[in-house]
Amino acid sequence: MKLSSSLIGLALAGVVVAASAGPLDKSECIAGAKPGGGFDLSCKLAQAALLEGKYSADPMRITYMPGGIGAVAYNTVIAQRPAEGNTIIAYSSGSLLNLAQGKFGRYNENDVRWLSAMGADFGAVVVAEDSPYKTLKDLMDAVKKDPSKLVFGAGGTVGSQDWMKAALIARAGGLDPRKMRFVAFEGGGEASTALQGGHVQVYSGDASEAVTQMDGGAKIRVLAVLADKRLPGKLALVPTAKEQGFDIEWAIIRGFYMGPKVSDADFNVWADTFKKMMATPEFDKLRTERGLFPFSMAGAELDAYVKRSVQNYRTLVQEFGLNVAK
Repeated sequence: MKLSSSLIGLALAGVVVAASAGPLDKSECIAGAKPGGGFDLSCKLAQAALLEGKYSADPMRITYMPGGIGAVAYNTVIAQRPAEGNTIIAYSSGSLLNLAQGKFGRYNENDVRWLSAMGADFGAVVVAEDSPYKTLKDLMDAVKKDPSKLVFGAGGTVGSQDWMKAALIARAGGLDPRKMRFVAFEGGGEASTALQGGHVQVYSGDASEAVTQMDGGAKIRVLAVLADKRLPGKLALVPTAKEQGFDIEWAIIRGFYMGPKVSDADFNVWADTFKKMMATPEFDKLRTERGLFPFSMAGAELDAYVKRSVQNYRTLVQEFGLNVAK
């Protein structure tokens, strides 16, 4: 049977299309939580940036896999979907902290391929607008003088990121973090309300969250940001903790990893794309619109950063006497 030249042409065109399909085509981003949270924000930022920059012909699909601040997604990808070159999975520093505490089951930070960090938030030390504490030193002096008069509030329970920030602040003030008075709230909004009502005296939140709250009329004051340098925008006049003599930093990075068996070729396409994309002013605009600050890494540099961060978290977990999941 002879094929017509038109049919042969169509067949060859199909081969070309199939050959040209790459890891950025028909891609998927897994958010390890319900819609509306930080993982969702990360996936939607990547989705918008890839489409606007014309790195992908079609919008990235976002799927939701809630459970354990990314634990369910982490375990599922490693065990069931380890080689998908067109799938990226969102993570945050909260994920890394949970890895350090053994909360992701039998897997650790060496079991996936860390792809990118595309933005960050930073910790902030917040008090009420009418608080007697005008600087971080004022607060630390009060901690040393009578820690029983200070109640720290934050979103999340003992061992969470916000608790860790409060523990670092308490320790810098000479207080054993296990002895600090701490109240856990469901989120930053509740903690801010409690702060303004005088129920807690210090709130260890996030910089972007504080800006949002102030824009919404919250009567709060940011004493310090837990970044390596001052942040741009509305907090530009707020000094870092380091500037004020206290060596406290806390970055909340957001980014993506891939399955452990993804090919080097596919992984490198993603890493190179993120590097190019994150260097553009268009990406910076999209990131700023979502309340994130510049923090860009990809590939080997990020892999080293993540593994160093997890080890630092493990050290803090031990120092603060937290139970580690078995």
